[in-house]
Amino acid sequence: MSVSYLDRQISGSPVHICPIQCHTREMIVHGIDFTSRPSNKKPITCITCSLVGTHLQVNELHEWTSFKAFEEALQKPGPWIAGIDFPFGQARRFIETIGWPETWQGYVDHVSQMSREDFRKILDDYRDNRRPGDKEHRRQTDIAKGAISPQKIYGTPVGLMFFEGSPRLRRSGVTIPALQTGDPRRIVVEAYPGVMARDIIGKRSYKQDTKSKQTKEQCLARRDLLQTIKSEPLENLGGITVEAPDTLLDDPGADYLDTLLCAIQAAWAWLLRDRNFGCPDTIDRIEGWIAYPGLKY
Repeated sequence: MSVSYLDRQISGSPVHICPIQCHTREMIVHGIDFTSRPSNKKPITCITCSLVGTHLQVNELHEWTSFKAFEEALQKPGPWIAGIDFPFGQARRFIETIGWPETWQGYVDHVSQMSREDFRKILDDYRDNRRPGDKEHRRQTDIAKGAISPQKIYGTPVGLMFFEGSPRLRRSGVTIPALQTGDPRRIVVEAYPGVMARDIIGKRSYKQDTKSKQTKEQCLARRDLLQTIKSEPLENLGGITVEAPDTLLDDPGADYLDTLLCAIQAAWAWLLRDRNFGCPDTIDRIEGWIAYPGLKY
């Protein structure tokens, strides 16, 4: 069925894009673009899709202006799988050096007892006492895809996303392959839209939150990215085909488009559920991993 439009709903009930046909092989797939401080201006954005075989169809878009809405979504009964864009873990080097518990569950529980200000001060103090080039550490998965350190709390504050996101995943009781055994019908994997976007359009900039810095070139890059995704099976992602409305391009910050990229990565992980959701055997279970193919550790 063709999808011709995409309305949005701020919290509350989602807006349905098109009717969903019941199918025994259907899996609900969510893609979530996370933020460390959700608000009306910058909500947590979630796209909900249905996966039938290898065909992914966009159905709904949600915008959550509070962490409460995110927490409630994590508790919704499955079966579903979600790809969420923030680092679930920290680098082993950081964990061992700072002396935090050397399990993912242990150090996430440790962080959950801190205030946001305390967490920020700990990371600031850690950087101050280290030589240049050794102030912020990256996980194996970050190095493999060229991502920034999950300790970073300025610029793109992925460290604060970890601080706000991972304890909530821990408390929700979801299953996170390689990190947490929870409800097998509620599965969450770490996604990263940037690595997929680079595979498709190279290093072209495709998003910008600051209105004065938004360009026509970024708009064209978003168009090329979405058109490529929709035009042919994604061979490196299990042959997934995508049905999505062009109105995903209307957001210059690309939160809508990023949620779709997260959903595609979650769908790929679901197709590999019998192989530990695509998680490499050599992954460091302290650090976690990003659900994306072809990354070597």
